[in-house]
Formats: sequence, structure tokens, C-alpha cells
Amino acid sequence: MASGCGDGHSALKRCLAVLRDARNDSEQFAALLLVTKAVRAGEIDAKTRRQIFEAIGFTFPSRLLSSGRPPPGCPGHTYRALGLTLLACFCTDPQLAGHSQILNKIPTFNDILVSPCDPDSTSMIDDVYQCLSAVLATPRGPRELVIKGTVSALCQAYVNCSYGSERALTLLLGLLAVAEAKCWQRDAPQLLAVLSKLSDDFLKAEDMTKFELCEVLPHFIPLSPPLTQDPQGCECLHRLYKGLANILASKLSQSQRDPALKLAACLVQACGSEWIPAGSAGSKYLALLVNLACVEVRLTLEEPDPLEMEGKKEVVTACYVLIEMGIQECLREEKPLLKDVQKMQIMRIMEEAFGAVIFYLRQVKQEQLQDPFIFASVRVLGAWMAEETSSLKQEICELLPFLVHYAKKLFKEGSQAASPPQPELGSTMGSGSPQDALRFLLPGFCHLTAEDRPRDILISEGAPALLCEYFLHQWEVLSSQPGPLTPLTSTETSLQTTCGIFLNLVVTAPDLIRRDKTFSSLMDMLLKSLPLLLPQKDHLVLAANITTLGLMMARILASSAVLQETQSAKEFFGAAILLLSQAHSAQADAGSDGVAVAVSPAYASAWADVCELWFLGMQALASCVPLFPWLPQAILQARWLENLSELLAHVTPASVDFELIAAFQGVLVELARASKPCRDTILSHHGREWANLYGMAALEQCLSEQ
Repeated sequence: MASGCGDGHSALKRCLAVLRDARNDSEQFAALLLVTKAVRAGEIDAKTRRQIFEAIGFTFPSRLLSSGRPPPGCPGHTYRALGLTLLACFCTDPQLAGHSQILNKIPTFNDILVSPCDPDSTSMIDDVYQCLSAVLATPRGPRELVIKGTVSALCQAYVNCSYGSERALTLLLGLLAVAEAKCWQRDAPQLLAVLSKLSDDFLKAEDMTKFELCEVLPHFIPLSPPLTQDPQGCECLHRLYKGLANILASKLSQSQRDPALKLAACLVQACGSEWIPAGSAGSKYLALLVNLACVEVRLTLEEPDPLEMEGKKEVVTACYVLIEMGIQECLREEKPLLKDVQKMQIMRIMEEAFGAVIFYLRQVKQEQLQDPFIFASVRVLGAWMAEETSSLKQEICELLPFLVHYAKKLFKEGSQAASPPQPELGSTMGSGSPQDALRFLLPGFCHLTAEDRPRDILISEGAPALLCEYFLHQWEVLSSQPGPLTPLTSTETSLQTTCGIFLNLVVTAPDLIRRDKTFSSLMDMLLKSLPLLLPQKDHLVLAANITTLGLMMARILASSAVLQETQSAKEFFGAAILLLSQAHSAQADAGSDGVAVAVSPAYASAWADVCELWFLGMQALASCVPLFPWLPQAILQARWLENLSELLAHVTPASVDFELIAAFQGVLVELARASKPCRDTILSHHGREWANLYGMAALEQCLSEQ
């Protein structure tokens, strides 16, 4: 058949003409054999490929794929093989690879991959992989492959060590790179089977394969759901732990150590320290990991050669992840993996590493600020500043101007881009264009604003105005969701921590609150946000923060326009009174037959975070009473005085501790002094009696005065 058509491009063109004009299948089939032979030999260019497509289209290859018996003397899969060869040829054109006729063939490609393969049909498998690779590279391709079951087929091909299984692994890596969450959502058991095989190979390997697998394995470790929730996942983690322990306990070259550290960091991001077993071996291993990470950071950052540094950024970022785990483990009190001696040693080693991070950041130039590695360095330093307040204080103070400038630049750019909030587990490894550096610096800033020198630096660098803008932006993010406010953990935590910073400034720098106009905008937002927040019980801690901050700022800004008996001011104080007044209730005392004062059930789970704020809020409310003539009337309308009188009259006095009595008395005395109706209400509810009973001497005296 082939000889009748001659050789070369002219012969190919004649065959294309035959294909176009063929009167029956046998003529078309004869011409097609030569075309596919030329295609397989790689003898066609893009122009000829387009001519083949125009002559044949998708219809004929589709018929070949679905045809039954081939001509006598041909293998059973001949038609299918010819059809696949043509489709593989078409797929080398990106436009054709994304065509719906190719995408519709994905289930057929999958079936061929998972079917038994005899030696004669390997070319079909090659063609299928070529088609799938081409589809993956198209805009719609990854989604179609996931939906149509290719992940499962590729997993099966790899686990069964089928022909071309390495190409299956390569395709899986490509799919996970662009659609990891969807892949795990639809095909978790199959992907776990691949991870199981990879981790088994990793543990058993005694040659360079072990280090090659270090590069592959991170792609198969999902961030969610955690592997620790699945028995097979736990087995994989244990094998990875043992395999890494074997590597890191050996003498390694740089090229061997780097992928091992990156794999360990990937496991930390996915599972925290849960993949490291408890006991002596686990604690030594964890200490070794953090130690190696700190050494790597120092070696790279203390003497940075610009060219060498560029190639090391990825592994240093992985080391940051390991160091951050080290910080958390040093703070862990319940079932700690580390002994106290190990914690002290690790803290010293980490301090040296953070000295290197600070040294590096002080060299950063303006044009480098977009580098994700700078973001990773600032983030890990933020984790250190959040927990270790006494170490490297001088160096951190000197770096504060850079940190404020950097956070401001990223925040302004992020606000202009109106980017969505970053995911909770936003990885520092390979992050694209990070914007929220402030989120990671806030806890450290909260500690620093409680101390004179760093606070003065932060104020002189414009941090308070930046934090006000950030707070307003984060509130918009939290409240922009339709329906009830969505608990976005990172957003809500950022708002709470920023409140802590502002509380420090209110106490230590009240003049700043008075003169900086951004605090008037903040006050206005606090007035409007609390009434929205309070009815939603999932946000009690944030509501307590906003209540206390708002009351303490109101004392300083009492004369500002927003607080002059405006509707928003009344609604804010109404909500604040509600939050403070409902924190305690009478409950049966387990130790006696009496009734005791206790934290209200609605507050109980959050009381550890709310308790200090409640006492501060009570003090601030007491200070506000003489400043706002309409406030006592608002408290009367809320019937707080009646409810409090009833509570104190019914509970066992011994159940009310001194601090609580002092908090109640502070507010009651100011109300009795500022408002005759309030004083009369207290007296009419046996105020003198229970004031005497609870030792509220200042209230007793106030009530006795005419």
C-alpha cells in the first residue's frame, strides 16, 4: 500500500488528496497508513500538520477510535492506534489540543491508560500521553482532565507500574501544580495510593533515587485535608519521617541536604509537628531539623554573595518554615516534644539565625522590595518578635523603620489591587505576590508599643496612621461578606491584635490619639461596627476588643463631633452596655446550696480572652459617665441597675471576688454622682444594704450624701 504512494512530501500530498476524495473506507485506510507512518516518523511540519487536519478533521479519527474489527491481517487495535496517532499529531497544535473534540476524548484516553497493555500497543500509550500532555497545557485542559477522571487513571497507571508510568507521574505533577485542591477533593484515595508508593520507595532507596524523591514528594503532600486524619496517610508520614531521619543523620553534600530540608518544611506546612513521633528519638530529630535550618540561614544570609544567594532562596525559605515550627515547639506546654534543656539550646541557636535575618534585611534596597523572599524573611522575623520580646531588642529597634516602610508599601499596593484575603495557610514557599506583611508583624508591634523606645520609633515612622488604615481595611474585608459576618480567622485575629496595639497607645500616648486625625476616623468606625458585631456570638472576642478600645478612646475624644449624642454614638454605647452587663449571671453553686456569681454561659468559652478586656471596659465606662450627660439615661433604659441589684441581692457574697466588686462599684459610684435618677434607682433596689454587704465603702458614702 505504501509503495503505491511514493516517497516524501509530494507523496504525502497525494495521499492527502486521496483522503479527501476517497470513495470508500479501504481507499481512505490505505492513504491513512502512509500519513500516520509519516506522522510517527516526525516527517511533518506545522503547515503539513494543518493540511492533514483540514483533509481529515476530527470525524475520521473519532470513527477509527470507535470502529470494531480492522481489515484482515491487521492487529485488533489497528484502527484505534491510527486514530490516536492522528489525534496526537493534531494535539501538537495548541489550538487543536484545546478543541472540544479532543476534550471529549479524555475518557477514551483514560480507558487506554488503565487497560492491560501488550507489547504491540505501547505506541498507543505514547500517543495518549502526548494528547494528555497537550491538553494539560491548554487553558481549559486541567479542569477537564480533573472532571473527566484523568487523575485517577494516571494514579492507577503509576501505582501499577504500567508502561509509561514515569510520564503518568510527570502529568500528575503538572495537574497538582495547577489544580491541587480539586485533585485531592475528587481523587484523594488514588493520590494517597501514589503517595504510599512514593514514600515506600523513599524509605527503601539507598542511592540517589532517595534525593530525587525528595524533590517529587512535596507535590503529593496535601495541605488539606491533613494526612494525619487518614490511617494510610499516617503510615506515609511515618515512612517519610524515617526516610528523612536516615538522610539528615548522614554526612551530606549541599545538593543532597537542600531537597531534604524542603521536604521536611513541606511536611511541617501540611501537618505542623504531628508527623514527628513523641519520645527521645522524635525530640532529637526535631532539634536537629531546627538546628540545621538555623545553620543554613546563617551561612546564606551572613555573607550573601548575590549570585549564590539567588539560588539559595528557596531552601532558606524552607528553613524559615522549620524555624517557625521550632518557635512554636519551644512555647508548647501540653505534651511538648522538646525537653526544657533542648528548648534553651534551640532558642540560643534561633537567636543567632534571627541576627542573620535582621542583618540581611538591613541590606535590602528599594528595588528588591517585591521579592517574595523579603516577604518570607519579614514573616519569620514577625513570628520571632511575637514570642521573644527581650532578645535582639536593639537590632529590632534599628530595623523598625524598614519594617514599617515595607509593610506600608505592600499594604498600599494590596489595597489598590483590591486583592482577596490571603488563605489561612498561605505558604511562604514559592508565594507569588504577597501583600499582607502587617498581619505577621502585628503581634510583635503589640509587644513593642508597650515599651517607650520602640513605641517612639513606631510613632515617628507613621505606624499608627498605617495601622488605622489597615484596621479599616480589615473591617471591610470581614463585613463585606453577604449575610452574617464570616469568621475569617486571619482577618479577625488581625483586627483583635490591632485593637491591642491601639489600647497600648491609648494608655501610653493619649496626646497622639487627640492630635492624629486618623484616630477620629477609627473612632467613627468603632461606633458603627460594634452594633453590627455584638448580635453575632461567634465574634465575642472581637466585640470585647472593640468595646474596650471604643470606650477608652471615647474618654480622650469626648469633645469630638462623632461623640456628641449622635445616633451612632448612642448605638455604640448601647451595645457596649449590653456586652458588659451580660457577662455575669447567677448560677447554682456546686459547693453549697446557695447561688453564686459566675461568667455567663455565652461568655464562658471565650472568657480567657475577654476577661481582662471586660475589666478595662468597666473602668473606661465609669470614666465616660461624667463626660457624656446622656449616658446615665442609656444605662437606665438598659435596666442594668435593676438587673445588677437583683444579682447582688441573690448570690452568696463570698462568691463575688474583690476585683469584680471593685469593677461594679466603679461604675455605680459614677452613675450615682452624675445622675439623680440612677441614684434613686440604686436606693430603691436596696443599694445601701448590698453596698454594705459587699464592702463597697465609696458607694455607701455616695448614697448617704444628700
